[in-house]
Amino acid sequence: MNLQVVPVQWVHRTWPMVSAFIEDALEQSKGDYTLDHVQSLLSSGEWTLVVGVEDEVIHGAATISFFNRPSARVAFITTTGGKLVIDEQTIEQVKAIAASMGATTLECAARESMTRLLGRYGFEEKYRITGVKL
Repeated sequence: MNLQVVPVQWVHRTWPMVSAFIEDALEQSKGDYTLDHVQSLLSSGEWTLVVGVEDEVIHGAATISFFNRPSARVAFITTTGGKLVIDEQTIEQVKAIAASMGATTLECAARESMTRLLGRYGFEEKYRITGVKL
């Protein structure tokens, strides 16, 4: 699987091919954002769209948000869906993409099972996120 960044000017043309993958990923989002929100964040350039391509067919998609901390430029994976097989090759591609866009750290929020899987590739649990509506 070859991962490719979709330039912001191509998000609208690519959206019909990836929206189902993103929609599946949103099942885990606990309502923080909708499919329309994701499309808006991608088309405005606030988030970055990455697609998994094999034989010129898109098999999966992920979105990444970049932000700064005092000690790091963070690439935060916000959604993944489809057949973006998580293995050493794809993790290394995601790391390279993030680094090429200035990131010094790669992070994501993950369920316990995904946390264990990502541990095989050097990810360490940093903290757990909790919240309450106000």
